[in-house]
Amino acid sequence: MMEDIPSMMSGAPWMAWASWVLVGLLMLAGLAGTVLPVIPGHLLIFLGAAANKWLNPEQSMSWGGLILMLLLLVLAYVVDFLSGALGAKLFGGSKWAFWGVLLGGLVGLFFGLPGLIIGPLAGAFVFEVLFAKKRFTAATKSTVGTAVGTTVGLGARLLIGVGMVVWFVADVFYL
Repeated sequence: MMEDIPSMMSGAPWMAWASWVLVGLLMLAGLAGTVLPVIPGHLLIFLGAAANKWLNPEQSMSWGGLILMLLLLVLAYVVDFLSGALGAKLFGGSKWAFWGVLLGGLVGLFFGLPGLIIGPLAGAFVFEVLFAKKRFTAATKSTVGTAVGTTVGLGARLLIGVGMVVWFVADVFYL
């Protein structure tokens, strides 16, 4: 049944347009999700490319291009997960700041957008004070590093997302 969908679409030109609209919406929502923490941006971009490959096989990405997009998806999640922690480390944070950022980020997931912003920062600060026994000033420096790392990570995630969309367009229409 599932393998019949692409063959059904080839007989109806409006279905081909519908598949492109779906792919476009997934890509746009994915780009928004690269900067909005609640939307899984890179995953939506990848799913848009995969949907195009499945629904519109005669005009879709190459398999190599799809594999590259999968690798970029994994890279985006690694950058997202580690950016705040590495920023804390670069600003003199201890291993406790690193773990505080990770745990604070996980706890922050349950509190929406404010939790996603405040969680890693609070985690770095609290872990530096409680476990690394750092004074307020040193713990604050680690927290600033967390904010810088998170901001740089946001920029990197946006660049990866834009790169994924550009690669999709180039692979489908020009390569």
